[in-house]
Amino acid sequence: MDGFGTKQRIRRIAGNILIFLPGLAVTMSSIVKFAGVPAVVHNMAADGFANGKLTLVASLEIISAGLFLFPRTRSFGVLVLSSFLGGAICTHVQMGEYAKGIGPSILLILAWVGTWLRHPQSLWIPDRASPTTSQSFSQNRQESWASKSA
Repeated sequence: MDGFGTKQRIRRIAGNILIFLPGLAVTMSSIVKFAGVPAVVHNMAADGFANGKLTLVASLEIISAGLFLFPRTRSFGVLVLSSFLGGAICTHVQMGEYAKGIGPSILLILAWVGTWLRHPQSLWIPDRASPTTSQSFSQNRQESWASKSA
């Protein structure tokens, strides 16, 4: 096997692992909330998420994890998961619980790095996609400036 194929295989495996870890963590967090574990219910209530809000948070959590873990919806799922984890980070910062914001931050980083390793096109930049398109665009821009100044 050549070096390129080996690198691609390692990248794919590492990406799968880094996608699975935050997906599993968010899924388990949702299950714990749905189960009504007393310590979790108490901590969430202290942050302002009690009763119906706790169920809503758990539902959003399981939906975002499902969208992220399922390969066909991963591109949308990583955005939904980012929004959810961003909200978790903001909640901890708002409550002055800075150390508790580290966990969601790490999960968010793992999710994006895993998605990038597994699907490098996920960070696609339009200008870099086609050198000819970019080149012809800059030529047209220069020509339009030349015609305006003449």
